[in-house]
Amino acid sequence: MRILSLKVAPPGSGNTLARFDAEIAPGIKAYGLKLVQSQSGLRVFGPSIAGGSAVTFAPEIANQLASIIEREVAHNDERQQAG
Repeated sequence: MRILSLKVAPPGSGNTLARFDAEIAPGIKAYGLKLVQSQSGLRVFGPSIAGGSAVTFAPEIANQLASIIEREVAHNDERQQAG
């Protein structure tokens, strides 16, 4: 699993922490994902199509993605504070 692109959400984005694209497994890529801070912790959501989910993830996959993005966001914050 690897992150293809990451955009940290700007201030005022509500519960959204970041938007990203990821390669879930070799040859399987998901675009337009977002990491959200919910009352029950970090959640990963895919884009919607016609009011429904374009992609969903098993909890294990969503948790892995959330952990990776959380580390990347923290790393970006550290670099911005140091720079």
